[in-house]
Order: sequence, then C-alpha cells, then structure tokens
Amino acid sequence: MKGTIINIQKYSLHDGPGIRTTIFFKGCPLKCWWCHNPESISLKEEIMFREDKCTGCGRCLKTCKEAAIKLKDKTFLVDLEKCTNCGKCAEFCINEAIEYVGKEIHLNELIAEIKKDIPFYEESGGGVTFSGGEPLMQGDFLNKVLKRCKDLRINTALDTCGYCDWKKIEKIHDKVDLFLYDLKVFDDEKHIKYTGVSNKLILENLKKLSNLGKNIYVRMPIIKGINDDSQHIDDCVKFLSKLNILQVNLLPYHKLGMNKYDKLAKEYKLTGEEKPSENKMKHIAEKFKKAGLKVKVGG
Repeated sequence: MKGTIINIQKYSLHDGPGIRTTIFFKGCPLKCWWCHNPESISLKEEIMFREDKCTGCGRCLKTCKEAAIKLKDKTFLVDLEKCTNCGKCAEFCINEAIEYVGKEIHLNELIAEIKKDIPFYEESGGGVTFSGGEPLMQGDFLNKVLKRCKDLRINTALDTCGYCDWKKIEKIHDKVDLFLYDLKVFDDEKHIKYTGVSNKLILENLKKLSNLGKNIYVRMPIIKGINDDSQHIDDCVKFLSKLNILQVNLLPYHKLGMNKYDKLAKEYKLTGEEKPSENKMKHIAEKFKKAGLKVKVGG
C-alpha cells in the first residue's frame, strides 16, 4: 500500500510529547485562509516555483515532453491540462527553482524511516505524529501505518481537523495515543467563510472522541480580526469545558507560510499582520484557566 506525503520532519518538539517524527500527509478538505502548509491542501502532487532562483536557462522547457511549460520573463507557467505530474522539470532544474511537492511512499518505506528514530522515542518518551494536510483523507493508509507503529510499541499522535465521516475515526482511534484536534472558528457561518466547510461535523466528532475518553489536546489558532473576539472565545470555553480535554493549545497566528502562495500561484487572503498581541493571548488564556481548563500558549 502507498500513500502521498509532503515531508518527514525529524526531531520535532511541538507535535506531542518527547522527540517526535512528524509525517506530513498531502490532502486536506479545508482551505483555511491562514494555512501555513498550502502545498498540503491538494491530494495531487504540485509544482512550487521559486522565481528568485530561476536563471531562465530553459532546461525545464526541453525536459517537458508534454510541452506543458512556458517560461516568460522568469515567470514559470504550467498548462495543467497538459501536465502529467511526472516531476522531470524539478529533477532537471539545476538552480532548484522548481520543487515537486508530494511524494508517493510505500508503507514499508515509511515504517523503515520511522524505525530509525526509535532510540530517540525511547529516550525522550516521544513517538510519531501524523499531520498534514489531513491524514484522515488517506484513512486506509493511515490505519495501516498506525497499526505497524502500535506493533512496534511506538507512541502515536494524530493532528486532525476532525472534518470526516465518523467511521474513519472509528477505524483508527484505538491506535492513536494522543489527538491534536483543531478548533478554528466556533461560529458556523464564519467557519464556512474562512475554511470553506461547516464546523458541525468537526464539533460532533470532537464530542464523540471525548465521550470515548481519548487523550485530546485541542489546538486553537488565534487570528486577529477573525477569531480573537470575546464571543468566539466564550463560545469555545463553554463548549470545551463540558468535554474531557487534557489541554488547550492557543496558537498565535504567524505568516511563515505566506511566501509559499506565490510559489504555488495561489492567493493568500490575509495581510500577514493578523498576529494577536501578547496581552491579548494572555487575556484569552485566562478565560480558559478560569473555566478549569489546562492552557498552553504555543505548542
């Protein structure tokens, strides 16, 4: 069995306990305005173009058998109807101006990479975190990888937006030691506007996981002008205080992924100035603490 990933990040410290290997899956059902991994949204392989590295040498044009590439004034244009996603243009780009994002990987190959870091997991109490994108979009592959990890007694964490049929979560929840569950916008209309989907299924799945007694960290990005208002925070506090949640992680907005959008020929809908102040983050954290919830800013 094979799956599609975008990266294997070693020695991660913020995706669960201990030293971790984070596997970034490709494909996500949400299109969040602030997404810092836009290359993970599509299930298909994609091309990222770095104009500043391009010398206009034309090797990519000569390599493309489908004649799908045009290069005009160092602007890399791809005819998506002709492109077969072969990745040859990236392979032959001597300036590394073209990056082919998305790698199909065999189950055994991925497990071999994970096993390399077992000594670090044992020493630090770490393990493997599956992130993305949304790993549950490749549910069957994820299930196989999780099973192999549990056979190896490796701690597992799943970073998920929770937007999927409950049956997918039912298949894997017994193999996940920690859920890193995203809660982005509580108001459904706003959630649709800023992510492209309703949050009703997300909230319902979170309730079900809580009822099962699973270990859950809720991750909440805080974006100035979008979800840092009192109404949103109060609604989240009220909702989460009724559930079995180990911790709430408040994640202040950052613009680290902003420059990826031009490289993917995609639009970034924020200004990059939406980071909330430290005082604002402290004020929000206090509301969760007063409700008896364990809170961490960042992580």
